[in-house]
Amino acid sequence: MIIGVPKEIKNNENRVALTPAGAKELVRKGHSVYVQHTAGINSGFPDEDYVAAGAQILPTIEAVYDIAEMIIKVKEPIESEYALVKKGQLLFTYFHFASDRELTEAMLHSGATCLAYETVEGPNHSLPLLITMSEVDGSMSIQEGARFLEKPQGGKGMLLGGVPGVKPAKVLVIGGGIVGHNAALMAAGLGADVTLADISLPRLRALAETLPKNVKTLYSSTHNIEQELPTTDLVIGAVLIPGAKTPHLITREMLKLMKPGSVLVDVAIDQGGCFETSHPTTHAEPIFEVDGVIHYCVANIPGAVPQTSTLALTNATLPYAIRLADQGWEKACAADPGLQLGLNIVDGKIVYPAVAALYPDL
Repeated sequence: MIIGVPKEIKNNENRVALTPAGAKELVRKGHSVYVQHTAGINSGFPDEDYVAAGAQILPTIEAVYDIAEMIIKVKEPIESEYALVKKGQLLFTYFHFASDRELTEAMLHSGATCLAYETVEGPNHSLPLLITMSEVDGSMSIQEGARFLEKPQGGKGMLLGGVPGVKPAKVLVIGGGIVGHNAALMAAGLGADVTLADISLPRLRALAETLPKNVKTLYSSTHNIEQELPTTDLVIGAVLIPGAKTPHLITREMLKLMKPGSVLVDVAIDQGGCFETSHPTTHAEPIFEVDGVIHYCVANIPGAVPQTSTLALTNATLPYAIRLADQGWEKACAADPGLQLGLNIVDGKIVYPAVAALYPDL
């Protein structure tokens, strides 16, 4: 199979979808790999490393899309790429169609096959291609939240972990999945006073057994969240409904309960966001303020740490990419029901139920 790896062009997206080591594996199996010039440079992989692995370098993004049967990316195509996608081409990347009607319409019109990382399932309904980036998201949400609590950044001017004689900041993590778990671990490690809320009592019991003692668990309800907000300094929105739009768990009215300079980090912004006042931001302009509360809603948080993120992501995606290249998407998906769940759009039709339910007119 002919595989193309374009350079990511979303704002401050520094990851690359394939490392030289991954390219070497695909070439070893008889596939042709074409990488756009400097696609890996921001992740620490110069063109020379890809050439040494057996890949070929192409000068433009147009050339990569034109030659490839399968495109492997990190983020969804942006508007300037829509016209480059070809009928029958396989795109293997994060799409998050639930939060982007324009992208959905463009991919339907293209006639491409869209296989989304975020809806591929493993054993026990796990999300193997989302887990690694969710781990990064969780840790980074605390790192960024702590930064924007600083006064020069518009925050309260609090140190997350406090110091002897001064109480630490209070952190509320909403959602007990991979993002929430890693956020709670990072915040607890920095010495914060952490509360983790979720609607699953079995999940809360499991987390209570494994998380540090400075993490308390709480059943997630509107009432309980409202009770926490007046004394909370940093809120992490870490809720995920696979393939579907995220519910708004903090409304604009609820912001009035928070003190000025408090920070909201909406990790769920890729799927529409779990705060009513959220809208996507970029690493170049990561925050905005509503009613005195700082909102951090960057849609590609792991792009800020591309060396870590690229290696973590490709560790997970490469085995699937090899199977897709070896067998073609139809045979590979037929042999693996979990991989088949990654199919969101095929031949101009939405085939993933949660996305189809959002756009009944498409």
